[in-house]
Amino acid sequence: MIPVAIVTGSDSGIGKATAVELARQGWDVGITWHEDEDGASGTADEVRSHGRRAEVRRIDLTRLDEVQPVIGSLADALGGVNALVNNAGTGASTPFLEMELDEWREVLDTDLTGAYLAGQEAARRMVECGDGGRIVNVTSVHEHVPKAGSSAYCAAKGGLGLLTKVMALELAEHDITVNAVAPGEIATPMTHQEDEDVSEQDRPAIPVGRPGDAREIAAVIAFLCSPQASYATGASFVIDGGMLLMAAEANAVVQS
Repeated sequence: MIPVAIVTGSDSGIGKATAVELARQGWDVGITWHEDEDGASGTADEVRSHGRRAEVRRIDLTRLDEVQPVIGSLADALGGVNALVNNAGTGASTPFLEMELDEWREVLDTDLTGAYLAGQEAARRMVECGDGGRIVNVTSVHEHVPKAGSSAYCAAKGGLGLLTKVMALELAEHDITVNAVAPGEIATPMTHQEDEDVSEQDRPAIPVGRPGDAREIAAVIAFLCSPQASYATGASFVIDGGMLLMAAEANAVVQS
């Protein structure tokens, strides 16, 4: 039986790299997009180039009543769902004192509530099927550390991190694992670095000295979707080139 994965926000960046990597490893893939239909079509073409099936749907995670029907439509078209990757997200760089409620809601709905609804729909189907499953929530290093000017983003990613742990506790009896992957700076459209050679970009504040490549995150997500990851659940895998390790070093520099 061919396993099926649904990857939200798979028209570019980490989501696209994940969809393609899963296809390379033998998965059929459900692809979602919000604004870049051509990007989603390109992802589908790459999935099919590996001999796997692809289905594409548009999803707007701020339209909360549409989230579960879209996930259900993809699962129905592909014959089920064995893994869900909650990758779609957005951010904001508005200072806390200037944040408007509408902007706050857009970020929280996209990054947290939409992921919750997608995860619930996928998990219900996994439980009904009885074969277990995998859910991977893509958070951020800002699941773990704050960033000035990103109150909504940090709240959403921090909330998704704890939601991951609760889901893992409740779904373990159904042989469903739930983990988070928390990327640092990755060369994607969100950081305005898509298709750039990360080896040529200097990042002295990051121990490995460069941003990450989306394929490096995809490799970890694909592992967490695999049978080999059956004993990992409720964890947050920080993939950041060592950036979070620099907090103490930064403090030492300031005090020197």
